[in-house]
Amino acid sequence: MTTRDELDSYLATLLEVDRFKDYGPNGLQVEGKPQVEKLVSGVTASLAFIEAAAAAGADAVLVHHGLFWRNQDGRVTGWLKRRIATLLQHDLSLFAYHLPLDAHPEHGNNAQLGAKLKFATEGRFGEQQLGFVGRPPQPLTSAALSALIQFRLGRAPVVVEGDARPIRRVAWCTGGAQGYFEAAIAAGADAFLTGEISEPQAHIARETGVAFYACGHHATERYGAKALGAHLAQLFDLEHEFIDIDNPA
Repeated sequence: MTTRDELDSYLATLLEVDRFKDYGPNGLQVEGKPQVEKLVSGVTASLAFIEAAAAAGADAVLVHHGLFWRNQDGRVTGWLKRRIATLLQHDLSLFAYHLPLDAHPEHGNNAQLGAKLKFATEGRFGEQQLGFVGRPPQPLTSAALSALIQFRLGRAPVVVEGDARPIRRVAWCTGGAQGYFEAAIAAGADAFLTGEISEPQAHIARETGVAFYACGHHATERYGAKALGAHLAQLFDLEHEFIDIDNPA
């Protein structure tokens, strides 16, 4: 058992929360009971996730996508009201970490995705150094990398193959990081993996020869919160459960 405030303080230090310019607040977003015995982690603080965590006996929940984002109008109505009301009804604390969880070198989404795909990390790139760059164990064809992604993540990626060069150097950044593609190219990547693709990336891939893989926003970000929750459970002697609410995005 530990306290809500001890978790908040430890996570702020571990994830270096203050160094990130982010789209919303990182840390304790909704205050629940002061003592924590069971922690439930997940990707997004959706109503389905909150209800599942409450049913599992959680005292606190840990997610990547929290409730509050830049440019929201601030009114607690509709879907936001229902999520907050459910947290308050069950006295659940909500901890949310966006870019700090993407970036952490061990428990973060990018570190965990690289480990899942057996990439050897060699460096970082992009704004706030969120992107990772490294190598697969051996050079891969585009088809082989697609098959690896489907096997490891459980879904087929959307692929723009570029010039079909052997893939020796890979860059990746989970979630909606399609805007990092040009930085990945500048970092010397033969292929770039992220969650989503927008219209410009297909043209850039064809014109530069660097392959682009859109592997799913949710699919690429299922691993950071789970790893961080397991770390907290071991450190603070907590019960921990990861609950995955499926999302096709």
